[in-house]
Amino acid sequence: MIFLNCLSASSPALALGALMGLERELVGKEAGIRTAMMVAGGAAIFTLVGLSLPYIVAVSNVADVIARNGGFLNIIANIVVGIGFLGAGIIIKTQEHVHGLTTAAVVWATAAVGILAGIGLLQFALVSALIFSGTLYLLRKLGVYERIRPPSAPGADIR
Repeated sequence: MIFLNCLSASSPALALGALMGLERELVGKEAGIRTAMMVAGGAAIFTLVGLSLPYIVAVSNVADVIARNGGFLNIIANIVVGIGFLGAGIIIKTQEHVHGLTTAAVVWATAAVGILAGIGLLQFALVSALIFSGTLYLLRKLGVYERIRPPSAPGADIR
């Protein structure tokens, strides 16, 4: 039963992760489709594990286990922290510019979409992934960065 739940949550999470990583992949950034898929899928699986633990450890009364100990929800909180740490490793700061900040944010947001898929909020996960991906694509196409920071600004030519 747990295997089927895991499969039903991780499959959409993998697809939504691929969607979110697509823009990063197309522009040649550090973390692309494969990374985003693994982050979203892993977050979904860890979320399912956290939600399944009370049913696994309960000998008689699941409601009693849930009422007395909400610690299993700490797994979701630790996903947020752990992915933040992963994202921090993506960020590189030079004297004039910071590289990888958006990619790190995408990895973090991808984990959030994976958590949503893991708890079964697939519509919320889909809409979130579409908004994130659409925003990344649209802002790149509009050239917002180039309009805000003219070429004469220090570090503007470093990418």
